[in-house]
Amino acid sequence: MKLRNFGSQTSRRLFHFKHFSATIMGLLLFLAFFPACSNKAEVTPRKKGADPGNGVPVIVTSAVEKTVPIQLNAIGNVQAYSTVTVKAQVGGELIRVRFQEGQDVKQGDPLFQIDPRPFKSELKQAEANLKKDAIQADNTRKDTKRYADLFKEGLVTQQQYDQIRANAEALDAAVRADQAAVENSRLQLAYSSIRSPINGRTGNLMVHTGNLVKANDTSPLVTINQISPIYVAFSVPQQNLPEIKKYMAAGKLKTEAIIPKNDGPPSQGILSFVDNAVDPATGTILLKATFPNKDKALWPGQFVNVVLTLTMQSNAIVVPSQAVQSGQQGQYLFIVKPDLTVESRPVIVGRETDQDAIIENGVRPGENVVTDGQIRLSPGAKVQIKSSPSATASGDGRS
Repeated sequence: MKLRNFGSQTSRRLFHFKHFSATIMGLLLFLAFFPACSNKAEVTPRKKGADPGNGVPVIVTSAVEKTVPIQLNAIGNVQAYSTVTVKAQVGGELIRVRFQEGQDVKQGDPLFQIDPRPFKSELKQAEANLKKDAIQADNTRKDTKRYADLFKEGLVTQQQYDQIRANAEALDAAVRADQAAVENSRLQLAYSSIRSPINGRTGNLMVHTGNLVKANDTSPLVTINQISPIYVAFSVPQQNLPEIKKYMAAGKLKTEAIIPKNDGPPSQGILSFVDNAVDPATGTILLKATFPNKDKALWPGQFVNVVLTLTMQSNAIVVPSQAVQSGQQGQYLFIVKPDLTVESRPVIVGRETDQDAIIENGVRPGENVVTDGQIRLSPGAKVQIKSSPSATASGDGRS
């Protein structure tokens, strides 16, 4: 009996120990599972468009109806109105430079002086030859008259008379040759003083006083650019050519040249040239506009932003460019309805500038469109209108 009781007590102890162990394991599993469930609940994302407050903060503006310019934008290159490379037409020693590098000069202003003494000597010699031959020619003309009278009286032969008359004609020809030589010598002397052929600004001086210059040398003495007025050349796609020709026939087309990173007003000019052929390599047409450039803001070789105004479009519906969104179905706007919910509405955009977009269809004047905060919006979402971008929540994002 004692052995039987000892066995039954041992069995009961083993049973209680197994029950206690199972309870402990269950408790540990529950504690491990509870934080996981808690963390999962915390990272559950909110639905798109949901907001714990009064709505998604956005910036809005009204679509307006106004007259807007129809313009073409391009990158242009400033070109001198005319460029002259000054070269010497006679050779000799350069004895004087009459201007400073970069100086503005007018047509006829003296630039260089080549030693004129050799040309003065040639001129004097030519004038002396002319005077000598002129005296001889005058004397032979008198002899011709005397021999004509003697020939009539039969005192001289025909041969003698013809000889005197031939000498007179030869000397007359010599006089004419001497006159041409004098004119040429005067011209060479004039070439020794080099003057500006145009109004413009001088460039880098290539020669200095004391240098020997050659006639018609390949290297110029200086280059002069006419910068007032001045050209701006630019190219536009060939698709715009019909519009340009149409509006150019109706009147002068205003052109603006904007210098990058310059706070000053743009330079105003007029479209003055359309090239006679489209460039087949690029499919563009070359245009040139003429600018008075009185303030000399434009400089040859400079790159500028060109705005060509074709015409003015009245009654155009305009919204800021940043309000227009692009999706799989095309372009659209977020319209804010009176109940402060948004509607995604497809639109047809005509032309765009850096700041505005002309809407041809899809929005009416006075309707409010979202210009900032679209990334958090979905159709039907509630919004909260902010007055400035600084008031928009930091997590908004922009399109």
